[in-house]
Amino acid sequence: MEKRLLGTQGLEVSALGMGCMGLSFGYGPATDKQKAIQLIREAYQQGITFFDTAEAYGIANEELVGEALAPFRKEVVIATKFGFKEGDSTKGQDSNPKRIREVAEESLRRLKTDVIDLFYQHRVDPNVPMEDVAGTVKDLIAEGKVKHFGLSEAGVESIRKAHAIQPVSALQSEYSIWWREPELEILPTLEKLGIGFVPFSPLGKGFLTGAITENTQFDASDFRNVVPRFSEENRKANQRLVVLLGEIAAQKKATPAQIALGWLLAQKQWIVPIPGTTKSHRLTENIGGASIVLSVGDIQEIDAAFAKTDVQGARYPAHLQKRVGK
Repeated sequence: MEKRLLGTQGLEVSALGMGCMGLSFGYGPATDKQKAIQLIREAYQQGITFFDTAEAYGIANEELVGEALAPFRKEVVIATKFGFKEGDSTKGQDSNPKRIREVAEESLRRLKTDVIDLFYQHRVDPNVPMEDVAGTVKDLIAEGKVKHFGLSEAGVESIRKAHAIQPVSALQSEYSIWWREPELEILPTLEKLGIGFVPFSPLGKGFLTGAITENTQFDASDFRNVVPRFSEENRKANQRLVVLLGEIAAQKKATPAQIALGWLLAQKQWIVPIPGTTKSHRLTENIGGASIVLSVGDIQEIDAAFAKTDVQGARYPAHLQKRVGK
């Protein structure tokens, strides 16, 4: 698989990464640990070298990522995150320097490693100056415990403040054919500063694959139950987007998911999507998206088609939307 650079500090990763959150958090019951480990190793065997986890996804998530990647630790890049009270996303942000250091030590232990390749602030903490956050990570880098600094769902002002203290290698935020907001301010800022972009939910939390319909029943613990965009009414209204993507995919002899990933990869050379999955065949399908070549004309055609459709529903419920773009 092609490699890409995130930022200007030499962080090289596979063009597609793997988001590991859904293996044990957010999308229903946790995957059996051994199956999850096997899937992560399959991803590595098929060319993925970039794996994403977080303290907030639960102790089990970091531990299984660490165990799965231990045999080839030196060949892969592991990203994890700090920034929530007691590692619990329901308890609010906590990016106090003392807490950042605690998370770093705990993550090093759970990941079975002596260095965190990419350490993200999971959400901007309004109660802790960004200068203090970036300064703490800068110290961790100087101590050899962290290699690169990242931010997640941060706004332009926070990105600039952080980058002035410690160069930011990557910003992780939602971006896909059906969530284009980063194009307004975020992408131009990242390009100007030389920061890479790691889109999560590049397949619209599964919707762009075509596997989700208005009749889909999510598990009670599935995060999508509280996402306005995934209400039954909005899923029905948004189906036309999937139909449209399917028509484009058929022309290219690809799947809707592969076109969605190919579209992202074609936007900028410093964009590295991290689709997640719990299924081996979906993993292989996603990896196929890295080989999709879309011309300028193809991109224009896709953009023109999607511009005629209005996506229904907010991407986050109100209480979570308050945490982003700060």
